[in-house]
Amino acid sequence: MYKIKYFSNLSIKDLNTFRVDLTAKKIIFIKNIKSLIYILQICKLYQIPHLILGEGSNVLFLKNYQGIIIVNRIKGIKIVEKSNNWLLHVFSGEKWHDLVKYTLNLGILGLENSALIPGCIGSAAIQNIGAYGLEFKDVCHYVDVMSFKNNSIIRMNKNSCKFSYRNSIFKNQYYSECVVIAVGIKLSKKWQPLIFSELENHMKPKFISAHQIFNIVSKIRTKNLPNLKKIGNAGSFFKNPIIKKKHAEKLICLYNIPYYPQSDGLIKISGGWLIEHCNLKNIQIGDAAIYQKKKLILINKKKATPQEILQLAQIIYRHVLKKFNIHLEPEVDFIGSIKKIKTSDLFTLKNKKIIY
Repeated sequence: MYKIKYFSNLSIKDLNTFRVDLTAKKIIFIKNIKSLIYILQICKLYQIPHLILGEGSNVLFLKNYQGIIIVNRIKGIKIVEKSNNWLLHVFSGEKWHDLVKYTLNLGILGLENSALIPGCIGSAAIQNIGAYGLEFKDVCHYVDVMSFKNNSIIRMNKNSCKFSYRNSIFKNQYYSECVVIAVGIKLSKKWQPLIFSELENHMKPKFISAHQIFNIVSKIRTKNLPNLKKIGNAGSFFKNPIIKKKHAEKLICLYNIPYYPQSDGLIKISGGWLIEHCNLKNIQIGDAAIYQKKKLILINKKKATPQEILQLAQIIYRHVLKKFNIHLEPEVDFIGSIKKIKTSDLFTLKNKKIIY
């Protein structure tokens, strides 16, 4: 009935940016909503575990997946011009960086600070991606999701999505209830550059264009981040922790620690600095290591197993907790043999046996 491309018992190495070499019972590529509904109905009828994946840029598979991996390739971009804004409707299988380039070339400005962020549009909403002063929530107008219960598509406005730092309602409460189908993005025609510290060094003269920002961000990210085509990684493995002001003040008194006051009175601390000052510079578990240019990133140097990557992450977590009394929160999702694994089951101060 539907033209669906699928494979059985194949490696998922090319479907996750960590490039862990595991397998899935079945891998299915879908290009339209009807095909997605059809596959989800089969999974529901026969109680088959399933996982919807974009570029696999924010997951760590811990075991061979004993279900169906549905690879989202639902694409399309619709643009409506208003007197003061551009309204974009973007389907979730589009790549984020491709959207940034596409809009910039059309003279639709506002996404340039997020150049070269990996992943698809769906994960942009789920993770509330961000870089250099811009987060997805800043440009989000709405998110269209499809319910797993009745396949109905619901439009959620920005305020209903509960966006926070690298988080949303789709990463938590709605994770097993719906799938992101498309997002609405609203960009003002009155463009103003978002200035960040590294950008100030390039502002000669004071005026800077969106294209220049795009090029500068791309250059910085290319220089400082591992090449996904050569080194397996999922970007920042841990979030920069956000802690209470009283706790932060104690740390600031003891250490010359980078910190960033938040609008809600909390303090964001540099997670990379915490890791660097735990004497973990040269630690390596098998082929799993800390990326030296950016300590929040864990890398698969060649043939790291998921257990090696997880063990390295657990060691980092315990050291930071013991020294600074800060719980580093993983940014990645952990996928077991049939479902997502809770972070709380994997990270603890005690040297527990790895659970997956």
